[in-house]
Amino acid sequence: MKKLFVSLFALAFVLVSAPAFSADIELAKTSTLESIVKAGEIRVGFESGYLPFEMTNTKGQYIGFDIDMGKQLAKAMGVTFTPVNTAWDGIIPSLITEKFDIIISGMTVTQERNLAVNFTDPYIVVGQAILLNKKHEGVVKSYKDLNDPKYVITSKLGTTGEQAVKRMIPRATYKSFEVETEAVMEVIQGNADATVYDLPLIEIMQAQHGKGKTVALTEPFTFEPLAMAVRKGDPDFLNFLNNFIRQYKNDGRWQQSYDKWIKSNEWQKDLQN
Repeated sequence: MKKLFVSLFALAFVLVSAPAFSADIELAKTSTLESIVKAGEIRVGFESGYLPFEMTNTKGQYIGFDIDMGKQLAKAMGVTFTPVNTAWDGIIPSLITEKFDIIISGMTVTQERNLAVNFTDPYIVVGQAILLNKKHEGVVKSYKDLNDPKYVITSKLGTTGEQAVKRMIPRATYKSFEVETEAVMEVIQGNADATVYDLPLIEIMQAQHGKGKTVALTEPFTFEPLAMAVRKGDPDFLNFLNNFIRQYKNDGRWQQSYDKWIKSNEWQKDLQN
């Protein structure tokens, strides 16, 4: 009797789980992962110009921390890496309308963006820092000191730098720019008091252009994980990507790329002016 009960239970389990299993198989067939493998290429969306994550060199080639990772992802999938340079304000709509397969573009995970796309596990964590005009050295010691209308603060339009200024330094006079380097140059040229942006870029721009003219406040005042973004409803692709990130971060490739692009500035001489 006990054996009969077990058999009936097993049969019932199979009958109940079979539709769910079948649905999972059908969902897997519609995954972006499958279309990438069939097409033989992965189309990666990004906006060139975010140092040192995605940039254009003097040969017109795309280089940087994210580009290296995208190429390694393509290699892991056995497909061709196809870069798709896209304006930042249209990058999420372009992903949703399938202009490319994935965003790898130094994108910070935010709840607002997460309503439109799904994010992988973070592949690096950065935060907002401040590049300050040298005339304020010793007076402005943190973002809190800038919370006054007399200070003009810049950042790039539509970024978490802009969000940080509006949320955490709301009384300051804010000016947005389409390109982050323009926001930085306003400070270097003395037209603005400070710019707020991701720490890696602040350090790079200070070293490259701001010596003697600026002071970098390099203690991040926000927590910002950067992740890849994909279209919603694709658990198979997310699973593959999260496993890739885990492997990439723990087999030495991530550290090698970090040392090359973030800890070193040797690549700067190869950039387009």
